Amino acid sequence: MPQTIPSETLLCEIEDQIAIVTLNRPQVLNALNGQIFTDLKETFSQLTDDAGVRVILLTGAGGKAFAAGADINELEKTGRTLGQALSHRGQMVFRQIETCGKPVIALINGFALGGGCELALSCTLRIASTTAQLGQPEARLGLIPGYGGTQRLPRLIGPSAALKLLLTGQRIDATEALRLGLVDEVVPPLDLLDRGKELARSILAMAPLAVAACIEAVYEGGDRDLDSALRLESRIFGRLCDTADKAEGTRAFLEKRAPRWTGM
Repeated sequence: MPQTIPSETLLCEIEDQIAIVTLNRPQVLNALNGQIFTDLKETFSQLTDDAGVRVILLTGAGGKAFAAGADINELEKTGRTLGQALSHRGQMVFRQIETCGKPVIALINGFALGGGCELALSCTLRIASTTAQLGQPEARLGLIPGYGGTQRLPRLIGPSAALKLLLTGQRIDATEALRLGLVDEVVPPLDLLDRGKELARSILAMAPLAVAACIEAVYEGGDRDLDSALRLESRIFGRLCDTADKAEGTRAFLEKRAPRWTGM
């Protein structure tokens, strides 16, 4: 039987080492309010600590939106001090998702705008349906992205392409998002969840410690100069050489059989 984690604004089901987290405010296109940030923080804390979860799929309920952005009703009366605090809160929650040590795959099924696009950017991989629309329209509100968008977007697609989206508030479709490298795959809407599960199962076939180490090396090395990043890679490589999974993986390869991972 699937395991569930109760939450006010999220649905979370765990089965076969895959957690499916669904933003569950379809009546407002899964807009990100204070409660959803609280629930994301708590849910991802639990999933991070759960050794039975190895891959997380993140999507939105209702079929029309992954997340249509921040709740404008909350932003409308926000001044400098509260605005900075709200930005910091969102950054910390999205950073928690990004650094949870497990692959998080965004399944973008409709609008991913503003904070919704920033949430997708904090995921390890992004699969979009053909109906997806992505964008950072904050400048239309007299704002900038405040949950990491000005930093992750240029790192992902380059400064010029990022600034074009940030300065114009343009929405782009899935095809253009794929061309820019903002998403990794585009599939028909009815195939989105199945493709996410298929990709998750491909990751599950790999050694758990090696998967986590790949994420660590890419994220931590990305902000370093090349020599420092290469030293980091060597340290991680050496660390993995002392693990039971490395011994099992090499032995299984030589014995021409499937490995049996223990995560040790």
